[in-house]
Amino acid sequence: MRHLIQMNRIFYGVLLGILLLVSAPTPTNAHGYIVRAIPENRAVLERAPTRLQYWFSEALEPNFSELNLRDQNGDILASGGVSEDDNTLMTVRLPNNLPDGAYIVELRPAFASDGHVIAESRVFFVGEEVGGVAGQGASDTAVPLEVIWRAITYAGTLVLFGVFMLYALVLVPAWGNLKHRAGLLPPRVMTRLNWIAGIALLVAFIGNGLALIQQTMTFFGIGFTQALDQNFWSVVRIGSRFGDIWNIRMLFLLVVAAMFAASLYFRRSQPETVRPFWIANAWMMSLVLGSFSVLSHAAGSLILPWVGIAVDWLHALAVGLWAGGLVALVLVLPVALQPYTDETRRFALIAVLRRFSRWALVCVALVTVTGIYSASNWIITPRDASTNFGLSLFVKLALVMVLIAIGGLHHIALRPAKYTRFSALIARVNTFLPSLRFEAIFVFIVLGAVAWLSATPVPIPEFATQEVETPRAVINNATINGEPATISMTISPGGTGVNTYDVQVDGNLPDTTDIQLTMINPTRDWRGDRYRLEAVEDGLYVTAGDDIDTLGAWWTAMDITDDDGDTTRYAFSWDITSEASVIQSRNPSLINLLALLAVLIVSGWAMYPLATRVYDRLDLSPVTVTIAIGIVIITIFFIVFGNNLVQQSRDEFAARFNPEPNIVNTVLPDQTSLELGEALYLEHCIVWQSVSRDFNIFRDRIDTLRDEELYIATIDGWRNLPACEGEITVTERWHIVNYVRTIANSR
Repeated sequence: MRHLIQMNRIFYGVLLGILLLVSAPTPTNAHGYIVRAIPENRAVLERAPTRLQYWFSEALEPNFSELNLRDQNGDILASGGVSEDDNTLMTVRLPNNLPDGAYIVELRPAFASDGHVIAESRVFFVGEEVGGVAGQGASDTAVPLEVIWRAITYAGTLVLFGVFMLYALVLVPAWGNLKHRAGLLPPRVMTRLNWIAGIALLVAFIGNGLALIQQTMTFFGIGFTQALDQNFWSVVRIGSRFGDIWNIRMLFLLVVAAMFAASLYFRRSQPETVRPFWIANAWMMSLVLGSFSVLSHAAGSLILPWVGIAVDWLHALAVGLWAGGLVALVLVLPVALQPYTDETRRFALIAVLRRFSRWALVCVALVTVTGIYSASNWIITPRDASTNFGLSLFVKLALVMVLIAIGGLHHIALRPAKYTRFSALIARVNTFLPSLRFEAIFVFIVLGAVAWLSATPVPIPEFATQEVETPRAVINNATINGEPATISMTISPGGTGVNTYDVQVDGNLPDTTDIQLTMINPTRDWRGDRYRLEAVEDGLYVTAGDDIDTLGAWWTAMDITDDDGDTTRYAFSWDITSEASVIQSRNPSLINLLALLAVLIVSGWAMYPLATRVYDRLDLSPVTVTIAIGIVIITIFFIVFGNNLVQQSRDEFAARFNPEPNIVNTVLPDQTSLELGEALYLEHCIVWQSVSRDFNIFRDRIDTLRDEELYIATIDGWRNLPACEGEITVTERWHIVNYVRTIANSR
């Protein structure tokens, strides 16, 4: 009972310390980072951009993410948020005709994967760079209050998981006796286990409650007292991914609490139900640990995130069984060994320690390889190791090595006959309990380091700090409504995937001006959808599309129709490169693959005893083995055959409806090409100009025909429509093709 009183004193002391810290201001930080910015930080622009765009490494919470643009005086000029089409993009449209000067962009994105928030500002200049104006980068340090709730929650959850696993895997197999119907262990042992589980469960609930309050403080930028208001924390609980996972975790903990309460309620009337309840809780607690992995660093990794989450979960399970089980073991041993003396006491102690030692050895191996894999996702260069995250990781590794060394000493002391050369060390830990207590205390120090590492932002990879030029093209000699104009087009971000097409027209444009564009891939003879651009402000027209799906040469055919109904064609040529793409995933490196292989090998080794037990129970008669092998072979055959058949069907479908062209259009379809094509069409394709049934069918089908087919039509004709006449060069035929396409749109 004295131990429980001491535990309560420690618990209330920690709680008092938390209450003293929660009112302190908490800086915001993040585990995600910007992977692409338009404009880049401290960019000097000749003219003001039409919009600001910032892509992040992870999905964002739209309800809690903000973006503001301020001028040099601090006045807010525009506000934006998360794009409706891309939850990794923050964007804002800017007012037209921003004067020369410095502009400050305030970013406050909230990341959906872990609930962290950036407080960062960036600067760009219009005209010339202005001295004395600078942005402020995001903090790369951990928030103390977050470290506290993580440490409390991890401690309670891991000890709770550890006590249930210790019961199922160690205590019952070592000390179980059928005469103790309520749990198979002596009542004094079960009573101590119940106290440990109850206090750990209470700590886990308190830690999770504190987590919700701290997350509310972070999302809303408010103090602890305000965050206690239900109007705030309930919004986070039901309106964010953090809240969704938090709700699931609390549901799991409530189920654990209900089964734990049921084991206490039925321990006298139905004692045989105690053991099933405890074993079921071990499984439920593994799900609780998994909920932390879903909101861990691994969830934001660009390298196989789901693999990272699974590895992190395995890491947490191993830590829970090893560290959490060790704490529970140290707390239960004094009561369990109390009736015994001398050799009987030592025999009982050795029986349970040897069994726990075997499991601890497996867990240490799993913790090591899973930790290496998780670290390999973030520590890629020496620069990464020198960050706060790298230093926190180093401190954690150093503490874990000390913990492993203490555990190794106990492992040796349990096998004196095998390690005779360490007899002096064995003599020092012969009684075990003092050194076990020290190891258990050190576990909480390590958990503090784990909480600090979990709350520390990951290093920003080098590729995310490199400047990338956004594809932009300008036509200076345009004419609209008979007046000179300048037309510029920007593709943002300018790689494969979803892009924003911004067209800025500097000139006297009426409100009724209509602008439409089509993206063309000449190499594949492929044309995208025809987009009608939205007029945003004076001279700015925007739209978005996912037409750009491959790297290489692309064209934009843009038609501008003025008040008189006259349409003028402007065309742009682009070279789409991988550098301009927003990186949403990265291929695993050799180190990642080797670390993952090590995880699989150690996991297989850990599962080997269970596999051998299953193997011993199998029917290995020749007939059974032959049938099993045959079924496996047939299954593999049909899987491979089916996949090949599906892929072949897809390839045939693509080849049938969009085959690689034998003749590629090499002439950009701009206004000059259309005018030349019209003149050539009127001169050489006279028969096409007659109003006939064949030509009407041809005109109706132009949008469905490829450039190659139209080119061949000028040579060989199309169905009953004759070919164009006279001597026509290859380039001239492409001019005709470009013009003929406008016939379909002119109806």
